[in-house]
Amino acid sequence: MATALKFPSLLVVVVAAAILSMGGGGAAQESEAVAGTAPYRIHTLFSVECQNYFDWQTVGLVHSFRKAHQPGPITRLLSCTDEQRKNYAGMDLAPTLEVPSMSLHPKTGDWYPAINKPAGIVHWLKHSKDAENVDWVVILDADMIIRGPIIPWELGAEKGKPVAAYYGYLVGCDNILAKLHTKHPEICDKVGGLLAMHIDDLRALAPMWLSKTEEVRADKDHWPTNYTGDIYGMGWISEMYGYSFGAAEVGLRHKITDNLMIYPGYTPREGVEPILMHYGLTFSIGNWSFSKLEHHDDNIVYNCGRLFPEPPYPRELNAIESDPNKRRALFLDIECMNTLNEGLLLHHAARGCPKPKWSKYLSFLKSNKFAELTRPKKLTPKSRQMMEVIVRKQKEEAAELDKQKQGQEAAELAKQKQKQEQEAAELAKQKQKQEQEAAELAKQKQKQEQEAAELAKPHPKIHTLFSTECTPYFDWQTVGLVHSFHKSGQPGEITRLLSCTDEDLNSYKGHDLAPTHYVPSMSRHPLTGDWYPAINKPAAVLHWMNHVKTDAEYIVILDADMIMRGPITPWEFNADKGRPVSTPYDYLIGCDNELAKAHTRHPEACDKVGGVIIMHVRDLKRFALLWLHKTEEVRADVGHWSKDITGDIYEAGWISEMYGYSFAAAEMNLRHVISKDMLIYPGYIPVPGVNYRVFHYGLEFRVGNWSFDKAKWRRMDIVNKCWAKFPDSPDPSTLKRVDEDSFQRDLLSIECGKALNEALQSHYERRKCPDPKTLSNPVREQAKPAPNPPSLSPPIRKKSPEITSLPPPDRGPPSEITASRKIGKIDDVDDALTHGDVAVKNESQEISTPVETNENQTFGFMRFWIIGLWGFSILAFFAVMAMMISRQKGQRKRGKAFKTKRRTTYSG
Repeated sequence: MATALKFPSLLVVVVAAAILSMGGGGAAQESEAVAGTAPYRIHTLFSVECQNYFDWQTVGLVHSFRKAHQPGPITRLLSCTDEQRKNYAGMDLAPTLEVPSMSLHPKTGDWYPAINKPAGIVHWLKHSKDAENVDWVVILDADMIIRGPIIPWELGAEKGKPVAAYYGYLVGCDNILAKLHTKHPEICDKVGGLLAMHIDDLRALAPMWLSKTEEVRADKDHWPTNYTGDIYGMGWISEMYGYSFGAAEVGLRHKITDNLMIYPGYTPREGVEPILMHYGLTFSIGNWSFSKLEHHDDNIVYNCGRLFPEPPYPRELNAIESDPNKRRALFLDIECMNTLNEGLLLHHAARGCPKPKWSKYLSFLKSNKFAELTRPKKLTPKSRQMMEVIVRKQKEEAAELDKQKQGQEAAELAKQKQKQEQEAAELAKQKQKQEQEAAELAKQKQKQEQEAAELAKPHPKIHTLFSTECTPYFDWQTVGLVHSFHKSGQPGEITRLLSCTDEDLNSYKGHDLAPTHYVPSMSRHPLTGDWYPAINKPAAVLHWMNHVKTDAEYIVILDADMIMRGPITPWEFNADKGRPVSTPYDYLIGCDNELAKAHTRHPEACDKVGGVIIMHVRDLKRFALLWLHKTEEVRADVGHWSKDITGDIYEAGWISEMYGYSFAAAEMNLRHVISKDMLIYPGYIPVPGVNYRVFHYGLEFRVGNWSFDKAKWRRMDIVNKCWAKFPDSPDPSTLKRVDEDSFQRDLLSIECGKALNEALQSHYERRKCPDPKTLSNPVREQAKPAPNPPSLSPPIRKKSPEITSLPPPDRGPPSEITASRKIGKIDDVDDALTHGDVAVKNESQEISTPVETNENQTFGFMRFWIIGLWGFSILAFFAVMAMMISRQKGQRKRGKAFKTKRRTTYSG
């Protein structure tokens, strides 16, 4: 094949004769020009990839190159990845320069194979010796058929003025796209397809062509159709804009023509002979059609004897179309197809394929008639006349009617072209999607390998903390959290920070509920006297940090009213030194207003977080004291307790500790990794696919008629009452799957309720409670064995002197707000404990009301005596009144003597 391309001596004669036969005149220099000798050496380039799709196009283009007697050599710029190159069998299809593939951009990772065209030309200029021995370069696309010699100086090309085909749909040359990407938008030419230019111009243009292609491809904001004319808005034509903007940037002005190149299926202008066919769009004749996209993976080049479907014969076209010019279009269609098949036939023969069987079609391809129909075409005088009809604006001398007609035709052609190119772009889009999916799978695999490698590394030690007080309310929460901690697989140890007064600690029964660090209570502030139990959390953490030596590198801080579902680790949630992790608490609006400005020098660093905290131990050592101080500071700022400043619906400063945390973190410039995947409130709809690690049952939640509200169990001593449990949650199998969101929400709510009862069961077994079958009802005189462990109902109590004498207010308890760390509906505790005479019932069996204590009996005895005394007082009152009435009657009978006695008395 290489020897077949070396025909300079023959070309001298042929091309010289062609030039002398041109009727358009021209300079003497043109008429004497001889292609192949300086300064008239020509080189033709086209760019492809290692695919069957480009191989059959290569065969067609190279065959037409020879058939048209195109002067000079031709070079295929072949862009292949290393993997593609290993199995590629088409190295002999054309004179080839291998070019590094940039389909997947080495820096950005963007998949855009079209960039290989400017990248390949840059590589050819730098590394090919041919580039040093050439004056003119013709650049074509692989999906083209050459019909006649493309000689740049005959087309009118000059140094600084290349010749190019018109691409009217490049509307970006007329709008903001050109202004963004070139300093000279006024000279942006809408050109492409056929390019013929001087080698010096190409050397100046090529690097800018590549650079501008990358630039436009990265400008995703201006991919839409109204900016680019690309109906898919996917940036596919970035390379075309890269050429136009690059040419404008280096000052190249094109001689633009729409006469030299034609798409099969289009009708040529009368008197014009195209010398290049571009079969980028589908074309058809009757029931026959051809679309290159249908042969994307066709290995026809390597399949001996196979050709594309034969088109109609020339004589059939006379019957199909009577209009001479339209019939010319049909002849161009079959010429394109027949030239492709002729190239395949000759290629198969050159590869040693067996001689195909005789057929009418093969006989036609070898006939003199076909040779006559496809002989090299020459430029016609009218082609030269019309060559620059479209150059930025239509000629001023054209009639207004012609302008309108041409405008309508151009719009219609653009519309048809866009419609026909839809299939091409769609296929490219699907290919890109598949490649993106493959890249995504590779990325996932890499991530899994990284995770596996990460798991193989020794992880830092973790210690988990939570804060409670010496109350039954926190005791059953402690049992639930500690039990779930051991089930979750959480690494490291857990410690309860127990804040109690000395008096409470002496009578406390829950020392064995969890590994415990004892902390002096700050519920009643030692300096201000303020009652605020929530302050015990930062105070307890500070106390633990100052009194316990730990080898843990990370500390996980939880609330007591939580159930763990899985491990919470710093390596999974990307915690680091100076970068703690927490969950979002969006209702902390004080981070966005004057509250933050009043309490931290860095309000812009205030994160709305809480609930679960993962922090490096070195950060916590510096942070704990500031957390406590900021809590005291916000708590003392009574003037900013209002709802519109804090988001606290009670306006009582209950969430001061939360703001203390956020403001202290801002003060130290600790910016959090905020994770929405760690924590969920039962009763909330989960995000599909998220494996939540923690339940936070701070709010009431329900499933059907069953519900759970931790506030209703504030004073019930559950952990010290063997086999007591909360009302059983519903069986998941009874749920109605009306919609998936509600179903998943209810499953999580049931899981939380079940986890609490499982924790209590384990607690009773650990304490070696007696067999529940041997227990009797403590109220009834005739005891009966309980077949099942009793289920608790919310307790009903009357206020006793002991309760009413408690110092903290009972309404809206701070520990409730702090434990839940969520502002929402919180029942009035007094109402929950005293309202009504009947306990709230659930479907589970209800335990009987406990027997009255001695204190209650004493109170009843005293009440009896008070009622008796009240009755005796009434009787005494009536007796005295009767005596007084009787005395008055006796005095009236005394008469005058009584009056005299009174006067005597007064006078005395």
